[in-house]
Amino acid sequence: MDHRINPKFSQLLKNPVHFLAFGFGSGLAPKGPGTAGTVVALVLWPLLAALPLYTYIGVVVAVSLLGFYLCGKTARDMGVHDHPGIVWDEIAGYWLTMTALPASWSWALAGFVLFRLFDIWKPWPISWLDRQVHGGVGIMVDDLLAGLFAWAILFSASQWMI
Repeated sequence: MDHRINPKFSQLLKNPVHFLAFGFGSGLAPKGPGTAGTVVALVLWPLLAALPLYTYIGVVVAVSLLGFYLCGKTARDMGVHDHPGIVWDEIAGYWLTMTALPASWSWALAGFVLFRLFDIWKPWPISWLDRQVHGGVGIMVDDLLAGLFAWAILFSASQWMI
C-alpha cells in the first residue's frame, strides 16, 4: 500500500499541512471522509457562532484562503488532485453555510444536510468549477460554492422566520 496516497494518522501528525488538510485526521475515515470532515466543522461551529459576525466572516475568509494552500500542497505532495481525505474544503464550506444564521442545533443540522447535499450533488455551476479549476483553488472552490448555495437557502429561510 502506498502510504503517500493512503496515509496513517501517525504520518499526518508529522506534517501539520497534511494534518490540517485532512481535517485533523477526520479525512482518514474509511467511508464518507467528506461527511466526517463536515462533522468536525459542525462540532467546532458553536465556538465560531459565539463570535461577532465580522470576526466570524474574517475566520471563514482566513480558513478559506489558508485552504487554497493546504489543499493544494497536500494534493501535490500526495500526487492526487483531490484526494477524498482532503477535507479542509468541507470545513470551510460548512462554516460559510452557517454565516449569520441562528446559533442553534436545528440550524446547524439543517446546514449540515444542505451543505452535504450540494457538495455531493454538485449542481451547475459547482460541477463545472469542479472539472475546470485545479490545484488548491479547485479543491476549495466547489465546496465554497456549495456552502454559498446552502447559505442562500438557509439565510432566506431564517429571514422568513423573524
